[in-house]
Amino acid sequence: MIRPPAILRLGLLLLAALPLVVKADTLAGYVIAVTDGDTIRVLDARKQQHRVRLFGIDAPESHQAFGSRARQCLADLAFQKNVTVAYTEKDRYGRILGTVFVGRQNLNLELVKAGMAWWYEKYRKEQSSADQEIYQVAEQQARRQRIGLWRDESSIAPWD
Repeated sequence: MIRPPAILRLGLLLLAALPLVVKADTLAGYVIAVTDGDTIRVLDARKQQHRVRLFGIDAPESHQAFGSRARQCLADLAFQKNVTVAYTEKDRYGRILGTVFVGRQNLNLELVKAGMAWWYEKYRKEQSSADQEIYQVAEQQARRQRIGLWRDESSIAPWD
């Protein structure tokens, strides 16, 4: 027979071995503005505006090569459309950091596939291993096919 304290210790040990699960919040709304290639403004059902920064990617700045094209690509995908944003945090500027979906289409990933954004590898640890692989492969394919900003061999990432 196992003593109760041993059962308690076993339970705590098993609990500690479980992966930490972070519950994502969601925002549903309508895109009213596309600020740049990785930032949008979403109007929710209560008519409250939210600034949303697409998580895990970084698009060229407006003054950089492909900056206006990246913004236009995001506008084509999201402007005046209903979106769902899955997120867990806000950045230092108060923007929601999230993955934006139109239906089941992941717009963050679509921008990387289109060569209009880099996968922001710096934040890979905040992504699931499946997402890390999907984004990395998408960027590698865009590079190989010389799509979008990858046409320019001297593309400079915004963080540089």
